[in-house]
Amino acid sequence: MRYLLTLHMNPTLWGTLTDGQKNGVYEGHGAFIKTITDTGEMVETKALAEPAGTKTVRVQNSATRVQQGAFVESDAFLCGYYVVDVASEARAVELAAMIPDAQYTAVEVRKIVHEG
Repeated sequence: MRYLLTLHMNPTLWGTLTDGQKNGVYEGHGAFIKTITDTGEMVETKALAEPAGTKTVRVQNSATRVQQGAFVESDAFLCGYYVVDVASEARAVELAAMIPDAQYTAVEVRKIVHEG
């Protein structure tokens, strides 16, 4: 079963962390990637840019509207994700808890129901 583990960033919260804590997050991702690569559970991971450069596209009555910014306005934003291939939802949750960001913010675990 494949699961999407999404990471969310709150810049205000991130700004309160010490350099040591920030480095711990960065190094923790390296260790996490090694762990899930070694176990064969890694499918892919991506880090995403901050929402300042995001464009939201809507089409109404055949007219395309492009808006600067994210679809959902919020202090927190989607900053990256992992796709893992695991035996159970419990394992996906276990892996999510190993992601260093989980110490400071939430990591969402969502089952992938279709891949194209």
